[in-house]
Amino acid sequence: MTFSIDQFRLDGKVAIVTGAGGRGNSIGRAYALGLAAAGAAVIVADINKDGAVSVANEIIQSGGQAAGVQTDITDPASVEAMVAAAEKQFGGVDILVNNAALMVEIVATPAIQHTTEQWNRAFAVNVTGALHCSQAVVPLMARRGGGKIINQVSGGAYPPSTVYGITKIALVGLTTTLARELGSQKINVNAIAPGNTMSDAGALLTPDSSPFVKALEASIAMRMRGQPDELVGPLLLLCSPAGDWITGQVLHVDGGWIIRP
Repeated sequence: MTFSIDQFRLDGKVAIVTGAGGRGNSIGRAYALGLAAAGAAVIVADINKDGAVSVANEIIQSGGQAAGVQTDITDPASVEAMVAAAEKQFGGVDILVNNAALMVEIVATPAIQHTTEQWNRAFAVNVTGALHCSQAVVPLMARRGGGKIINQVSGGAYPPSTVYGITKIALVGLTTTLARELGSQKINVNAIAPGNTMSDAGALLTPDSSPFVKALEASIAMRMRGQPDELVGPLLLLCSPAGDWITGQVLHVDGGWIIRP
């Protein structure tokens, strides 16, 4: 088959992006807008209903198709309702982006200080939530002949040095496991590991004066920071027909942080 740039198009596809309606300049919002720009109808899912509706309205005002759905990914019934909304409004699901996560809430607390409740909550959102969403969409994807699942992991998982990082390396394990289990159904499962991204949350955690930023400056191969929009191209590769032969992989988008000495 001869390559065509149209292989990156998503016309006729239906995507769900979790955690897409939260903080203003967020990775989830960038993902939702990017998928819509490539032609997909997008379910903007977030526990913050107003935020989800706001991002969906941005897409609609730009000529795209979208709906905002309040979703708690730790609640299987809420996840099933999210998927049912996608099927009712747009006919099914082809793409799932498991982006929702706790980060700001947990990254600063040393693991040794986490209570059992805090630890379980971190895993419930960052790992089990992704499993709930994947379980809910797989039957719909299989009926449509396949699909794409993309999990949002993190450069902070290589190696993990916080509970946040621990949850993200666990999500890498879920990615490779599901890739093997679902390949026969033509469902690709991959992950994106962003580096230091200047979303609103990222800017809050790593101001210019932070020791982390100073260390990053000394070790990064290229540019130490990126913007949420710079993750959209990698996402489109993994979501589109251009990425049909990619599964079980982690795509590091981090300016070379992963190869630091």
